[in-house]
Order: sequence, then structure tokens, then C-alpha cells
Amino acid sequence: MIQAEHLSKTYVLRERNGLFRRKSRREVPAVKDISLTLPPGKIVGVLGVNGAGKTTTIRMLASLISPTSGSLTIDGMDAVKHHLQVKQQVNVISGGERNLYWRLTARENLRYFGNLYGLSGRALEDRIHRLLALVGLTEVQDTPVERYSKGMKQRLQIARGLINDPRYLFLDEPTLGLDILIAKDIRALILRLARERNKGIRLTTHYIQEAEELCDFLYVLEKGTVIAQGTKEQLRSLFQRPPKLVMQEPDLEEILMEILRQRAGGTAETDRAAGSAAPGVSPEEKTGGGL
Repeated sequence: MIQAEHLSKTYVLRERNGLFRRKSRREVPAVKDISLTLPPGKIVGVLGVNGAGKTTTIRMLASLISPTSGSLTIDGMDAVKHHLQVKQQVNVISGGERNLYWRLTARENLRYFGNLYGLSGRALEDRIHRLLALVGLTEVQDTPVERYSKGMKQRLQIARGLINDPRYLFLDEPTLGLDILIAKDIRALILRLARERNKGIRLTTHYIQEAEELCDFLYVLEKGTVIAQGTKEQLRSLFQRPPKLVMQEPDLEEILMEILRQRAGGTAETDRAAGSAAPGVSPEEKTGGGL
């Protein structure tokens, strides 16, 4: 299990106020006193608007950056002191088209990243073969990545993230920019990794329906702090809201928006009252939106 206790991260910025003036020192807190867990076989979501601290949290959990304060253990090991050993058990998969070498083929990419983890020989080739089959890229394994579609690149990203057979995966918007069919395939693969391969998966996403479909537990961040946490059912119980239709409960996107409104000092009732007072705008049209 990954267990983080009171993690904080503060960046120190040095800014020059004028051409001949000395640089001033400014501290910017990105994450403040976050505690969370990630057990094997579970998908844990981290939600929040841009700048909430999601990516910084992932980078600390993956031992890519050190926390300013707090403790982080992975399977009982101090992840700050033993970050090199920890990196053998984790991997990060980002959305978009980064972290791949486009002039190399899929097989060459995986062989390169496998070598970085100390893998070689028949064991590495067998693993590459299995991963390419898992993500459905066997037929194009010898095609340069620059000829791949965005969806094919993202599937290769997942294979790259699994090359060291990590126990824990950190997914940073894995379906960013993908069409609905490819995104559906990626979500199905994520579920299989957790349910069938017992991977602990930390997911950040701006697609609330995706979090609702995949996540066993959720943390909501705002300005670097956890403002709500729990299962979907527990988050629903944070406020009682009449369904829009008969027998229809509010979905997770509405719950998250309500949490953020309450933190900003507003309530759903205030928003609905304002919506009903506006000419030509129904309460249903006022509801909605997303991150």
C-alpha cells in the first residue's frame, strides 16, 4: 500500500523586480498537508480544477520530486530515503503524446525503456511481446510511432508504463484528447489492470464521468488541500439534493461542483434561486458545466 501522511510541497521562486535589482525570493505552496492511501487492486481518483495540486501530488507519490514535509511509504518502505528502489515499483502514464520517441517503432521504444529499468535479453523481449498484445499493437509493432494515431500512441504509453511491471500506476489524464471509442477501450484496459492484475492505480482526470465509472475512492483537491474524500456514495451523502428527474440521483460531476461552490461560500440553493430569477433561463440550464 502507498501511504502518504501530511505531504506538503512548496516551490521557491526567485524573481527579479528590475534590471539592476536583486532577485526576490517567493515561496509558492503547491500542496498543503495531504494525507491519502492507495491499496493494490484499487483505482483511486484525484479530482480538482487546474492548479489544485493534482500533478504535484502524483509527482511526489511517484518519487519524482521530494516533499517539503510529511512522510511517504510504499509497502512499508520510506519512499523519500529509498526513492531508487521505489521507482522499480511505480510508473507514471501521462495523457497526450509525450514520453515517446516518434522515430522509433513501438518495439524499439519499449526495448529502450526496458533497458532503463535494467531489463534485457529474452525476458525483456517476452515482456514486450505480451505488452504489445495487451494494448493491441502487435500488428504495427515495427511501424515508426510518428505514423501512429493519437489513440495508438496512448496505448503505447500504457505499454511503456507497464514495462517494469509496476505494482502502482499513476495515470495523469490518460484519455486526454481521445475520441469516445478509443477512450472507452483505454478505460476498459485500466479496469483490467486493477481487477485482474491487482495494480494500484491513482487516476487524475477532468472527465467526471470517467472518474465515476472507474474509481473506487475519490479525493477532491482545491488549492493544494483535500476538501472532500470518500466513495461516490459517501460524496453524494455530503448534501441532499432533489433529483432532476424522478428516481434520478445527482451524478458525480454535480456533486463535485457543489463541493467547490460550498468552499467558495455559495450553495446549490443560491445558484438555483439566481437561475430562477434570470429571465429565459431554466434551473436545469443553470445546472451543469464541469471542470
